[in-house]
Amino acid sequence: MAPTAGDRCEPSEAAPGWAHLKGLQTRSATDTITMMGERIVYLIFFHVSFVMFVWSYWKTIFTKPANPSKEFCLPKAEKERYEKEERPESQQEILWRAASTLPLYTRTGAGAIRYCDRCQVIKPDRCHHCSACDMCVLKMDHHCPWVNNCVGFSNYKFFILFLAYSLVYCLFIAATVLQYFIKFWTNELNNSAKFHVLFLFFVAAMFCISILSLFSYHLWLVGKNRSTIEAFRAPVFRTGSDKNGFSLGFRKNIAQVFGDQKQYWLLPIFTSQGDGLTFPTRLVNADAEQATVTLQPDSNKCVPEVSVSPLSESQNRLLSNEQQANNADDHLAENFLKSAESETVTMESES
Repeated sequence: MAPTAGDRCEPSEAAPGWAHLKGLQTRSATDTITMMGERIVYLIFFHVSFVMFVWSYWKTIFTKPANPSKEFCLPKAEKERYEKEERPESQQEILWRAASTLPLYTRTGAGAIRYCDRCQVIKPDRCHHCSACDMCVLKMDHHCPWVNNCVGFSNYKFFILFLAYSLVYCLFIAATVLQYFIKFWTNELNNSAKFHVLFLFFVAAMFCISILSLFSYHLWLVGKNRSTIEAFRAPVFRTGSDKNGFSLGFRKNIAQVFGDQKQYWLLPIFTSQGDGLTFPTRLVNADAEQATVTLQPDSNKCVPEVSVSPLSESQNRLLSNEQQANNADDHLAENFLKSAESETVTMESES
């Protein structure tokens, strides 16, 4: 069950408000900023960073994770057949047939169709099941406990901006409180502000260090066009696993998350490219002809036949021509079905 809006309220949500209040109180208690222009600049930057931080944080929390569309659900008759079948090769045959018209490029490690038994849907590329939310999430990155929500296609940009504005907010607080923190150690600060200055500086500095590392890591992921899951487990294509399978080049990778209109990059509004169901890859065109499934006349095995169009020579080193692509898929499906049949025979012999 996905968490509701009421369930997503975290105790940590009070921290920004506390920092905002104590930051103002510290400046009031110390009163060392004498120039009116400097005060105005400090207050404007302080409140702008706070508003952008809260806005992006709110969007990250309350944006519902995107789920696979109905076209990825098995038809009722096929679902009943799938549930009745006990042999893995027969179940895969049903999935291959159902997936023949779907835009799928990734497979399981064994070369099978990615299917979620919990949600009963064929998983689109880069889609994964979240056990915390109990749903399949498009382009799932991770489940974040700080926002009590899944970070994926629908809110990944908001999450990046949340980290960015959190870092700016904490850096500003730590930098402006540093001078009061120094006065605290030299006993030049009045007693009414000592505790708040000490605690506020350490909290801001601690969050700066932790957020900086996380923010840097996700910027690296955006530049590579990977998710956290794909960074730990490379996606598997028809030609094998490829950690850079979705990488289109640095600029295009950035546009995948932030969009083409640069004036909206720093605003927590949705501008990501695509629909979350299909993604361009460096091996094949996004509009390439998708897999079709046929039954060989001399057997009941389900074999995929794929025709793809290469992007360029440098991007299509693994596939020299369409015939090699077809042969690769034929061997992939046949090997999977043979292994499944051998396991079935072994189990029958043991019983």
